[in-house]
Amino acid sequence: MLWIKTLHILGVMAWLAGVFYLPRIFVNYAEAKAAGEPVERLAGMGWRLYRFASILALFAIGFGLVLWLGYGIGGRWLHWKLVFVLALIAYHFTCGRMVMRMREGAAVRSPLFFRVFNEISVLIVFAILVFAVVKPV
Repeated sequence: MLWIKTLHILGVMAWLAGVFYLPRIFVNYAEAKAAGEPVERLAGMGWRLYRFASILALFAIGFGLVLWLGYGIGGRWLHWKLVFVLALIAYHFTCGRMVMRMREGAAVRSPLFFRVFNEISVLIVFAILVFAVVKPV
């Protein structure tokens, strides 16, 4: 089971790299679009990163499910952790919708919005870590 846990952690780390960097591409896209600069390259970068991060998310979630089935359903801490994992998955899909809007050339939100939006993922991941490591409930 330790190999599965190792692969799960590796998948989560790689997925989060994409989750944390993608909104930074959104900031650059919004700034370039407002300045009238070409944005096609940023839209392409966002699409490729989103696709890659989605594959990594599937690995992380898959190995997480194997761990859940192997160790069984834990205490309330695990239920709360899973609530925040679902929030992170929803955040990831929201990023996907934003990437699609970028690829279509549609109007996007302000750079400030995307800077704040980027911090939401950090708060979600912090909550996941607290419930996974500290197990407060």
